[in-house]
Amino acid sequence: MKRTLLATVAALAMLPGASYACDITIGLVLELTGEAGSYGQAGAKSVEMAFRDLNDAGGVAGCTLKTDTRDSQTQANVAVDAATQLVQVAKVPAIIGGIISPMSIPILTSVTGPAKVLQVSPASSSPTLTALGREGKTNGVFFRTITSDALQGVAAAKFAIDSGMKKIVIIHQNNDFGVNLVKEFSDPYIALGGTVVSVTPYNAKQSSYASEVTAAMSAEADALYLISDPVDGATIARTWVSQGGVQKFLLNDGMNSDDFITAVGKEYLGNAFGTSSGTNPTASTEYFNANYTAFSGLDPASPAADRSYDAGALVGLAIAIAGGPDAAKLPDALRKAVDPAGEVIHAGKDEFAKALALIAEGKPIRYEGVIGPVNFDQFGDIAGPFRLWQIVDGVVTTVGELTTADVEAVKAQVK
Repeated sequence: MKRTLLATVAALAMLPGASYACDITIGLVLELTGEAGSYGQAGAKSVEMAFRDLNDAGGVAGCTLKTDTRDSQTQANVAVDAATQLVQVAKVPAIIGGIISPMSIPILTSVTGPAKVLQVSPASSSPTLTALGREGKTNGVFFRTITSDALQGVAAAKFAIDSGMKKIVIIHQNNDFGVNLVKEFSDPYIALGGTVVSVTPYNAKQSSYASEVTAAMSAEADALYLISDPVDGATIARTWVSQGGVQKFLLNDGMNSDDFITAVGKEYLGNAFGTSSGTNPTASTEYFNANYTAFSGLDPASPAADRSYDAGALVGLAIAIAGGPDAAKLPDALRKAVDPAGEVIHAGKDEFAKALALIAEGKPIRYEGVIGPVNFDQFGDIAGPFRLWQIVDGVVTTVGELTTADVEAVKAQVK
């Protein structure tokens, strides 16, 4: 009886001109301004696109998905305040955000974890988030659609060695993200034969980084590993170039940014390399790349854009699987949205309509998103391949891939 009723509701919802009996509002706490603003702006548009596609496909649990978007301003206290309002006042069943780890961690520890409200971050990669799950401090509500830096560091180390970077200096953000990525990079890099010449931390939002660059340049190296964001990263890279630093760079995933390239100048970045998680193209990838610009006015390669669509899609599908916005049911439902035994579903209205029909019939689905097929472990982490890229004539260009097996093989070499 229940399956028949759900199927009938889904079918009626997909009729032309159908209206929905309710709205389901999901909270977004994203970095729309500040040094990570380009990430959050792209991410917000991606979630909105995913919700539009789900709504056009018939809505979830007979309802229209909507967003209540708050700007963290790339400040942890603002992020926590915004999340608190969304959970305690607006009573949202889930939060998508933050984009970067220094926002997501306090949201999780102060708000969503204690309240047992689902949180999905599109781009927070700090291993601290895994540690919090391992220590039982997340209540199982945290998920992310990006691999942990514990894996990105390994992939970056392998790519650096393969790209001829045998002696490297590191300049990094002096926060949880930067400190952890340095650690996760250094051990495998040294094990593969590389030498970390020096490590220089910096504090964000400075008008000048001349002293940090001077300190990093005091030792000879053949490349700079710059762990930063597009705003501060551009200032540091310009200073590095102006002081005569070697023009060979290794960059973290968040530096895959047109703003960064424009600010530094493409003529200085011909030997700039980087890694990003999520490299297996699917029909979802093709759909997103073909339609995102028309929806958002932004490049589909914008930082965090692809994985933010997947975050929105997974939250929406989880609500459909749970039969409504019951926060207690959503973490388990989110896992069911990528059931390895389920029928494969891709992005877009037509595919989501198929997914919603299957869900209404009580059948399992496996969403294979823009970043490729993923599974979640017990801590909400994903494992997957990495895209290797280089900035070629001002364009971030894929030049290779490291599979999950490749990454595991490198990890096995680290004693």
